[in-house]
Amino acid sequence: MSKVRILVLTSSTGGGHDARAEAFAEWCFRLYRHEVDVRIEQMLEKSSAFNRTGVNLYNRIQRGAPWVHKIFYAVVEMLSLLNSRTVTFGKAYYLQVLKEYKPHLIFSVHDCLNRGYFQQARETLGADKVRCATYCGEFSGGWGYSRNWIEPTVDLYVSRTPTARDYAIKKGIPPGKAIVRGYLMLPRAHLDVVKDRRSFREKRLGLRPDLFTVFLATGGNGANNHFQLLPALVKHADKVQAIVICGRNKETYNDLVHWRANHPEFNCYIEGYSDTVHLLMQASDAIVTRGGTTTCAKALHFQCPIIFNAFGGIMPQEELTWKFFRNGGASLKIEDGADFAAIIDNWLSDPASYQRVRESFLRLRYEEDPTILIDELVHLADEVAHAELHRRPFPSVQGNLP
Repeated sequence: MSKVRILVLTSSTGGGHDARAEAFAEWCFRLYRHEVDVRIEQMLEKSSAFNRTGVNLYNRIQRGAPWVHKIFYAVVEMLSLLNSRTVTFGKAYYLQVLKEYKPHLIFSVHDCLNRGYFQQARETLGADKVRCATYCGEFSGGWGYSRNWIEPTVDLYVSRTPTARDYAIKKGIPPGKAIVRGYLMLPRAHLDVVKDRRSFREKRLGLRPDLFTVFLATGGNGANNHFQLLPALVKHADKVQAIVICGRNKETYNDLVHWRANHPEFNCYIEGYSDTVHLLMQASDAIVTRGGTTTCAKALHFQCPIIFNAFGGIMPQEELTWKFFRNGGASLKIEDGADFAAIIDNWLSDPASYQRVRESFLRLRYEEDPTILIDELVHLADEVAHAELHRRPFPSVQGNLP
């Protein structure tokens, strides 16, 4: 049986790039089963020690000193010069993958895996044998929108918002190749819908069904400021409760479990690394998170207003997300525990102020058929593969979780 082969290029700088890569792979299997073969490569980490060191440094900065990333970001931008026509670091491994796998489509979901990578693929496989596409998850343009995203020879350039698409075009992406497609979340995020929040809080999370619920989130690497935020909630224990996740940070999880045992007056659900963030958001009235694009896109989709965590500064890429939600949705930002306490105090004493923030936030939402982007990318690959594809329907009736 003839197959469409798609090579997805990603890297674990944060969790968003990998999340989109995995979502794409799951969608392809849902819709096309074994007729579409998706191979995901952590191309930066696996291709060279230099790239791997950069990825590790990025994640250390994100966890401990976000302000340092302004310097790191400026250095990374130089890759746009090194990779202007070919791959500089990790070329041998990339060539090995290309020759072995012979993909019909190179699909990049990471800024540092566009320039040079597309040219190298065409040179190695033949310009008529491969197509190239980029999914850029940024919400807006400006400082923080890496020039590494912009490779004008791309066959299809996907932006998350019209604002980001317009910026990509301004920076060199041909208008005819630039489209807007939104969330790129796992299929289950579209199927698992909490119909009754009160019941879900009580039966699944062991929380009160009637209290204002704040979600203290973190990325997969576990960077958090939970202990600076919890005091602002505990003093309103009769009105507010929390959902707290810790990512892969076992120390924080252990400390939180001990903290909860010593605060019996406060309702709190604690989880380590969570595979059900999409459900926890639906059970929450607000989420505190850094400006990671995947988490913020999910929060928008699930109608959970964002309080932006700017402790230690905002990384350049996070600035793009914060700017989009601040300008379009009147979202709020906190730099310390006192900022957070002021917001919670205001919302609980004047519920109308929370409703105004929520209404502004929801004006940024839009509904989208999640299968459209998948079909567009698969069909782009099939321009080369010429496979006989049999598209499966995706359920239109969403799940009903109590």
